[in-house]
Amino acid sequence: MFKKKEERSVWLVIKKTTYSTFESHSVAKQAYSLDEAVAFKVSLDQLSDDERETYFIATDVNNAMDKVISLHNQKVANDNK
Repeated sequence: MFKKKEERSVWLVIKKTTYSTFESHSVAKQAYSLDEAVAFKVSLDQLSDDERETYFIATDVNNAMDKVISLHNQKVANDNK
C-alpha cells in the first residue's frame, strides 16, 4: 500500500526591509530544523550592512510548541539525573 509521507518541520527565515512608508517581507531561507534556521539567520545578521534589513525566524504554532515541549522535557530529564 501507500506509505504516509513523513511530516517535516519547516522553519522560515524571513527578511524584513523597512522603508520610509512601508515594510517589505520575503522568505530568505526555508530550513528543516531550528538549528539550520538559526545558523542561517545569524549569518545573514552578520553579513548585512543595511540598517533597514532585519531577519527573524517563523514557523507554525504546532512546530514551535513541539520544539518547546521537547526542549523542556530534555531539561527536566537532565535535571533529574
